[in-house]
Amino acid sequence: QVQLVESGGGLVQPGESLRLSCAASGSIFSINTMGWYRRASGKQRELVAVHIADGRTNYADSVKGRFTISRDNAKNTVSLQMNSLKPEDTAVYYCNAVIRPGASTPFYDYWGQGTQVTVSS
Repeated sequence: QVQLVESGGGLVQPGESLRLSCAASGSIFSINTMGWYRRASGKQRELVAVHIADGRTNYADSVKGRFTISRDNAKNTVSLQMNSLKPEDTAVYYCNAVIRPGASTPFYDYWGQGTQVTVSS
């Protein structure tokens, strides 16, 4: 059984930083992409940052230069360093991973339960 667990969310003031972490566990044969999405209240889920298996990264325009995604393939973890946080960054942040559970299975899209990030003065 594959599980993604996020941690690191919380309440911070504008301009401060947070670091989110996500760990994948369970039956994992291989992992393709790992990334972060967020959903603000009343809005659709959007991609924040993704780390593709070939090493490429992609960021939402709104977070470029402020957020950095990193990945540890040996530990099956992905992190998101968030600097210079703004009130508009307030959202539930979800870890996402495309994982192949077994050698004879296809890849599936997995999601964590989410962690709340609130940026407010």
